[in-house]
Parts: sequence; structure tokens; C-alpha cells
Amino acid sequence: MSFITENKYTFCGVVAILLWSSVAALIRDLSELFSPIAGAAMMYSISAIFLMCVMGVPKVKDFPMRYLLIGGALFVTYEICLALSLGMATDRHQAMEMSIINYLWPALTILLSVLLSPKKVNLLVYPSILIAFAGVAWCIAGDQGLSLDILLHNIADNPITYLMAFSAAFIWAFYCVITKRISNGKNAIVLFFAATAITLWIKFFFSNEPSIHFTLPSSLTLIIAGISIGTGYALWNQAVIGGNIILLGTLSYFTPVFSTLFASVYLSLTLSGSFWQGVALVTLGSLICFIVTREKPDTNTKQTSNI
Repeated sequence: MSFITENKYTFCGVVAILLWSSVAALIRDLSELFSPIAGAAMMYSISAIFLMCVMGVPKVKDFPMRYLLIGGALFVTYEICLALSLGMATDRHQAMEMSIINYLWPALTILLSVLLSPKKVNLLVYPSILIAFAGVAWCIAGDQGLSLDILLHNIADNPITYLMAFSAAFIWAFYCVITKRISNGKNAIVLFFAATAITLWIKFFFSNEPSIHFTLPSSLTLIIAGISIGTGYALWNQAVIGGNIILLGTLSYFTPVFSTLFASVYLSLTLSGSFWQGVALVTLGSLICFIVTREKPDTNTKQTSNI
């Protein structure tokens, strides 16, 4: 018990990572129980309300306007692209492909950071990013073998969802880089969640999706999903206060593995060996990027930076 108490902030971060790993499967489940837009809109509404209860209702005036406008637009666009790419996938297996595509964002974030930094770059960054992209290609191609024709054929089966998934990865990478520069250390995540929910509701009312029907199982799944993603963000805020950021940063790069494991069990998916190999390559590529670009912490100061 004392071990958990002494490492409570790090423990919060571990739980946050595990909760985020469940989000892809839960979003897919909600899209099947309700519809892609309605399921996402309700989930983000519950998450926003939960975060307001836990973190308080934020005041707009407390945040830089540029951060709210640019960061908010990027956050909302990312979340909508991710949720709808998972929900609009033709089947659960393709939804998992969307999830893995999304996990290109760590490598892309490092790539953008490197391109914008005047510092000397470790040349291993570039092949590492290629490894991550090769992993995604491997997941999409499956057991058919890796070739451009097969990739294009599979993507042509549902191009909108693939476009949204790839867009989400690039948008989140840009969000991570740009908000660090314009947020002044502020965190408007509660406002961004509320904005995402409102945007999705507007989209729902102008869509042709069927009306919403609740059952006890679907309602419980909705509440669990909303609270899970909200709890993940709330716990992560605690983790960065005093957690072992180096450990958590490294662990977070294994999220594609955790997410795929959870989804395979929760959604009753049987994934091929080639898919798991692709997941491993995405994870490996991102992890190498992180290792070769990580700055050594100053031994004279406490490490409190965010990931």
C-alpha cells in the first residue's frame, strides 16, 4: 500500500494510459449500439460533464484567445475525425485499422518537432518514422502481402474513413506541437470536450442518422465510455504533477498494443499475425523516435514536463 501511495502520481498516469487504450473499442461499440455521430456526441457530452464535475467549470477569459481558437479547432477536428473513422468503418476489423493509423501521431509529432527545431537532429528519426508507416501499411494489407496495389484496393473500399483516420493522426501531431507554444501552460481540455460535443450534436441534427433509442446495456456502455475517456484526461493531469514522466512517456508508446489487446477481447476480434506484426512495427517506430530525440533530464532540476 505504501508503494502505491509513494508513487500515486505515476500510478494515475498508468491508469490513464490503460483507460485511453479502451477508447477505440468503446467508440466502435457505441457506433453499433446507436450510430456513429450520435454515439460520439453522447460520449463526449458525458465526458465534458464529468470533467466539469472533477476539474471545475473553466472560464474562457483565463485562456489565451489564440490557444482557444487554434487549439480548440484542432482538438475538435481531431476528435471528430477519430470518432467517425472508427464508427463509419465497414466492420470491426477495419475499425482497428483506423485505430492503428491514429497511432501514427507520436512519430508525426516528433517529426514536426524536429522539422521546427533548430537543433541538430539524430538521423535515426527518419527511418524510425518509416518503420511506423510500414507498420500501418502492414496492418492494412493483412495476409495478402504488402504491395501498393493491395493497399490502394483496401483503402478504396472505404476511402472516407481512411482519409479521416490519417487526417486525425496529422492533426493531433500538429495540435501537440502548436499548443505547447501558444497555451502559456494552460489546459482548456474541458472547454475543448464541450466544443466537441456541441459540434457533434449539430452534425447529428443535420444528418440522416436514425433517432436515438436507449436500452439498459447501451446506456451502461455509453456511461462507461464517457467516464473512461474523461477519467483518463483527469488522471493524466494528476500524473504530470509529480509522476515519473520518463516512465510514463515510454509506457504511452505501447498504447497501440494495449488498445489492440483490449479491442480484440472486447469486440471479439481474431486478428491475424500480420496485423499484430504491423502493430509491433508502429509501436517500435514511435518508440525509437522517442528514444533518439529524448533530451537527457537535468539532474539538478525536477522533471515535470508534459509528454
